[in-house]
Amino acid sequence: MKKILVIDGHPNAESLNRGLADAYVRGARNAGFDVQLIRIAELDFNPNLQHGFQKRTELEPDLVSAWEKIKRADHLVWVHPVWWGGLPAITKGFIDRVFLPGFAFKYKENSVWWDKLLAGKTAHILTTLDQPGWYYRFAFGRPSVNQLRKSVLEFCGVKPVGVTYIGPVRNSKEEQRKNWVKQAEEMGRKGV
Repeated sequence: MKKILVIDGHPNAESLNRGLADAYVRGARNAGFDVQLIRIAELDFNPNLQHGFQKRTELEPDLVSAWEKIKRADHLVWVHPVWWGGLPAITKGFIDRVFLPGFAFKYKENSVWWDKLLAGKTAHILTTLDQPGWYYRFAFGRPSVNQLRKSVLEFCGVKPVGVTYIGPVRNSKEEQRKNWVKQAEEMGRKGV
């Protein structure tokens, strides 16, 4: 049975992103997948990688638990908004603290290359925008997707990594938001 981990990267419990994450989980569970959920904003941890990679900062219990869920999962689903072209600070801090050398990747001694310790996993990014996805891609070069997809997930061996853009959210009507939630639930049913 496919093991799916949904990672909710929005700090607001009343956000559309929360509804999308919940809908995905509901759809995946109804389809019989083994699903777990991490709500980054509910974790108790310091998002600052205080010493960089020079000195290990011990992981708080919530991050140890999150890492165990990541290791266990076959498929990671990231749900987050795009703010200033990037990830919310709490989501970036989560990545900084959890996707560490020796955990998610391992530098090779005397080499510029590394081992991808999360190889064999797949992922999907479900991201909300206040502009159309095509505009974000062509006008700005989709920096949040490049960061999460290429510089984090693929760097650690996770692929393929799909992307779904939801938006524009600003000025959207209730009916459109309900349709996006249904779309997320259908994605969960399919396990994508």
